[in-house]
Amino acid sequence: MSGAALPLVRIPVGIVVERRKADSPWVDVVWRGVAVLPDEPETRPWTVLREEEGTTLFYAGSATVDLYPLETARYRDNLASGSPSIWIVLAPAEGAWPYSVAAATADPAEGEAFTEAGANLVEAVPMPEMLREAIESFIAEHHVEREFFKRKRRQADPEALARRQHEGGHE
Repeated sequence: MSGAALPLVRIPVGIVVERRKADSPWVDVVWRGVAVLPDEPETRPWTVLREEEGTTLFYAGSATVDLYPLETARYRDNLASGSPSIWIVLAPAEGAWPYSVAAATADPAEGEAFTEAGANLVEAVPMPEMLREAIESFIAEHHVEREFFKRKRRQADPEALARRQHEGGHE
């Protein structure tokens, strides 16, 4: 999510969500994002994919993984992490389902930023191979190493202060 810049590449993905019976006296079920499908399946949101022993997997809907040229260093760090991830963001929803798909991102900093809205469910899930390849290609095409420039501080000129005071007529 790079400010007002538009993404150069948008990759459609499907989001898989798990509802599991909670082992808690306070909540009945726990929801979490569990997988990203490489492409948008032609399936209605909230279709049950699998049910077994207190756990139900749903196709929750689609999102796009947006790629921005200025974020390539973060994508590269994600891929180099040893377990490349996509961050799934589910936002509280009114209606039949308690959550809706809010976003999916390959940018670890953006994924972390989504956790700041306390009610969002944010989960890092394994990145599908198709996405990893697309992101590697994007990095290869758009990454520019940016040098870090340390600003030099100007030395204070004690005489400049003395001259200003003298010129103003104050003694």
